[in-house]
Amino acid sequence: MLALDRITATKTAKLAQECHKIFSLSQSVRDAIANTSREEFVPAGFKHNAYKLDALPMGSAQWISSPLTVAKMTHYLEAKKDDRVLEIGCGSGYQAAVLSHIFRGVFTIERIEPLILEAKQRFRKLGIGNIHTKLDDGQNGWAQYAPYDRILFSATAKEIPLKIFEQLSEGGILVAPMQVGSKQVITRFKKVGNSLQKEELEACDFVPILNGIQK
Repeated sequence: MLALDRITATKTAKLAQECHKIFSLSQSVRDAIANTSREEFVPAGFKHNAYKLDALPMGSAQWISSPLTVAKMTHYLEAKKDDRVLEIGCGSGYQAAVLSHIFRGVFTIERIEPLILEAKQRFRKLGIGNIHTKLDDGQNGWAQYAPYDRILFSATAKEIPLKIFEQLSEGGILVAPMQVGSKQVITRFKKVGNSLQKEELEACDFVPILNGIQK
């Protein structure tokens, strides 16, 4: 992974500190935010806003999440050393890049082809070698490399498909924004034997999961 230049490193360190002031983050998550250049993942016209705590529009009518949201979602995964994570909804690739600093392997799926191709280019440019990408409907998961220690949804689900839970390892954690009535709630599931422990964490606002592949 390529080192950040001094100016970018100053901006990302400040961003990590701002996120931590609002929401107490683990040291590993703070370091991951501080070591990821967000401006590489935002459209050219929004580079001046890359280090603000705002969600920003990108191609294909999608959004790149606020850095604070990315930090929280990463924190809620409670990653352990050598864990592997499946991300459903790669988008710009920023969330996956943050995860790559913490997880041994990041497997990320995106249903919109232009987005996954752009994300792959960014990962190559930044020298990130532990992210694996796939164009597919994320609700299928990625059975080839299952089970995963952690699974993260980067889009809102009405329900989690059974096949996704089947790809989660015993004791594994899945974090997803869930549609609950008219609101969205970040929800954490823990797989214990044949049961799932469920914990609602906080209100949120994500784009919804959609079916199929978009070329």
